[in-house]
Amino acid sequence: MAIPEELYPYSGSVNELLARYGVKFGIYKNGVFNEQLFPFDIIPRIIERREFEYLERGLKQRVKALNEFIRDVYSDKKIIADGVIPEDFVYSGSGWLAQCDGVNPPQNIYSHISGIDLVQAKNGEWFILEDNLRIPSGASYPMIARELCRRSAPSVFAENRIEDNRNYAQLLRRTMDYVNTGGLSVILTPGRFNAAYFEHSYFAELTGARLVTCEDLVVEDEHLYFKDYSGKKEQVGAVYRRISDEYLDPVNFNRESLIGVPHVFEIYKKGRVALLNAPGNGAADDKGIYYFVPAMIRYYLHEDPVLNNAPTYLLYYERDMKYVLEHFDSLVIKDVAEAGGYGIIFGDSLSAEKKAEFIDLLKAEPRRFIAQEVIDFKDIDIFDGEAGKRVPRKADFRAFVLMNDEPVVWKSGLTRFSRNPDSFVVNSSQGGGFKDTWVMEE
Repeated sequence: MAIPEELYPYSGSVNELLARYGVKFGIYKNGVFNEQLFPFDIIPRIIERREFEYLERGLKQRVKALNEFIRDVYSDKKIIADGVIPEDFVYSGSGWLAQCDGVNPPQNIYSHISGIDLVQAKNGEWFILEDNLRIPSGASYPMIARELCRRSAPSVFAENRIEDNRNYAQLLRRTMDYVNTGGLSVILTPGRFNAAYFEHSYFAELTGARLVTCEDLVVEDEHLYFKDYSGKKEQVGAVYRRISDEYLDPVNFNRESLIGVPHVFEIYKKGRVALLNAPGNGAADDKGIYYFVPAMIRYYLHEDPVLNNAPTYLLYYERDMKYVLEHFDSLVIKDVAEAGGYGIIFGDSLSAEKKAEFIDLLKAEPRRFIAQEVIDFKDIDIFDGEAGKRVPRKADFRAFVLMNDEPVVWKSGLTRFSRNPDSFVVNSSQGGGFKDTWVMEE
C-alpha cells in the first residue's frame, strides 16, 4: 500500500505529545545517566501479510529452539555432550549463571518475552541480527505512537486494513497468567531513573499488574508478598521483572544491589513464584552464542532455519580468526557482552595504528568478539519536517515473541532508524529514532 500522506502534518504534534507523556529513553554509561526524547517518525514501516507470515514462522522456530537451549544447558547439557557447542564457550559467557543450574522455572519457560532484531537487505532477504532474551524493551513505543496517530488521523486507520497492535498488553498478561504460581502479577521496576521506566508504568496500567519497586516486595514463609502502604500483604505469583540478573537478589547475586528483593531467587528455585524473563537467560542472550542458533534449530527441532543469521565469524575458531584478519576492513566487529549500539567497530573506520592495536586485542580475547559481514540493509523513508520531504535512512526491526504453551508473534513491532544518513547504527542510545510498524491484514 502507499504510505498515507495524511499523516505528515501531525509529525510535530505527535512528537510533542510523546514528550509530554514522558516517552523518553535513558541509559547509564560510565556512571552517568542520560535521558533523551525518543524521536518518532510519522511514516510507518509497512509489512504485507504474506511477508509477515514468513517472518512469523521463522521467529516462532527460533524462540522455540532458544528456549530448548536454555533448558538444556541448565539441565541435561545434551547439546554440549554431543559436541554441537563447545562446553567452555557456553560456560565462559558473561550471561551464564551457575546458580541457575538445575533450576526449572514454572511451565519450563525461560524466555517469556523475546525481542528479536532483524534487518532486511536491499534484495529483500531478512537476516536475524540479535536475540534479546533478558529484558527486551520497546513494545510500548509503537503502541502509544499509533494511539496518538489514530486520534490525529482516524480516517487513515479506518480506511486501511492494519492489524491492531493494541493487543500486546493482553498477550503480555496472558503470558504472566500462564506461569503465575498463585497470587498477584506485578511489574518490578528499579524506579524512575531506569532506561525504560515509561514502558514499565505503561504496561502496568494496560495489563492491570501492580507496578512495584523492591521496597514493595518481601519474602516471608517461603512466598513472595506485595505490601501496600497500610502494611497489608498479598501473595505474588508472577514478577515481570525489569531488573538485570545480577541486581535481582542481593543475597544470591550482587550483595551491593539496592534494587533487588532479598531471597526471591530462593523461592523461585522452589517454584513458588515465576520470574519473567527467567534468570540465566543470558546464557543464550550472547552475540557469541548467536553464532550457534542455526545449529540449535537443527539439533532440537530437526528443521532447517527459516530465517538466517547475518554471515558471522567466531574468533574462537582458528579458521574464522584467519578469515577475519584477512578481511578485516570489510567486516564489523562486535563485543559479545555490549548492547545498545556500543562495542561495534567497523574495520574500515580504524587508522593503521588503531587497527594493529585492535587486532592484538582480538588475538588476546577471542571469546569476547564476533565479526560479521556488513549487510547493506534496506533504506526506509523518514519524514524530514524541516525540509518538508521524505529522506532515506537505515532501519532495523525488533519483533516481539511471547511464549505461552506456544510462541505468539505480536503483529506489530518496533522499527528503529538512524537519523544520521551515513550511519548503520540505529539504536536509541546512539541517537536513533523509531517508527510504528504496520502489518497488513490482507
